[in-house]
Amino acid sequence: MPRLKALITGVTGFVGSHMAEYLLDRDVEVYGTVRWRSSMDNILHIADQLHLIECDMTDIVSVRRTLATATPDHIYHLAAQSFVPTSWTMPVATMETNVTGQINLFEACLSMGMNPMIQIACSSEEYGDVYPDEVPIKETNPLRPMSPYAVSKITQDMLGFQYHESYGLNVVRTRAFNHSGPRRGEVFVESNFAKQIASIEAGKQEPILWVGNLGAMRDYTDVRDMVRAYRLALTKGEPGDVYNIASGRAVSIQEVLEMLLARADVQIRVEQDPSRLRPSDVPVLIGDCSKFKRQTGWEPQIQIEETLKDLLDYWRGKIPAPKRICA
Repeated sequence: MPRLKALITGVTGFVGSHMAEYLLDRDVEVYGTVRWRSSMDNILHIADQLHLIECDMTDIVSVRRTLATATPDHIYHLAAQSFVPTSWTMPVATMETNVTGQINLFEACLSMGMNPMIQIACSSEEYGDVYPDEVPIKETNPLRPMSPYAVSKITQDMLGFQYHESYGLNVVRTRAFNHSGPRRGEVFVESNFAKQIASIEAGKQEPILWVGNLGAMRDYTDVRDMVRAYRLALTKGEPGDVYNIASGRAVSIQEVLEMLLARADVQIRVEQDPSRLRPSDVPVLIGDCSKFKRQTGWEPQIQIEETLKDLLDYWRGKIPAPKRICA
């Protein structure tokens, strides 16, 4: 039998690189989109096993060329502007990247007569202003977005449903709650904390850790569990349907900070930086993942304590302490 072929848009990113690793370990032939300015750091160790294609998702000609080259059985659409605060300062760019990029992918499939299984990475941010009696959040919960990013993800989500209903595209929508682990971008809160700790330990930052809002509650899944879920979404999920992917356990950002500080090798003082506060923030996100578990049998395997340990060790490797010269 020929090898299964998968296309990962945004393969150089945090989730994309872990997705590529996971698929390669299962003998999948992996194609991935890159941009001319993409950093290759996350995939250097597997680059020789990947088929990399330069592609701008906002250019449909580029997308068609990518599909013609890859002819994928599965598509993991992970390319996105994924940082919520950036969506406040760049709402138009966020919409163009997230929405136009996905429309181009769908339209290219239709015009080329292709109908692979497509997973689109939606987000728990879509739920937004969740009321206390709505937790844990089910897929049927009202969507009350609190940021331009969340609006862009709702648009992706609804377009996935519409293209399935209108044209029969095999689109599976996943609403992932927070996920983290090694290679998480430094702009994201837990990774930023870990990087600051590693910088302080290495003597490259004064022993003050700067924070924003510590009261928000988040449901964390390890990225390595998340990519397992994405694969299952395409192999066992129903096209047209939507699934929450979450651990079902919520921790506050304060608790995340405390877990990381407990692993620090030095004493660190915590100070709030007003510039890290958002115009509005979702107070609590806890996911009900029972629908996805029933459909696929997925269960998270990695606890948040291990996720944060590996994240901190990742940054320690990136920011090593200076070597001491013995007399």
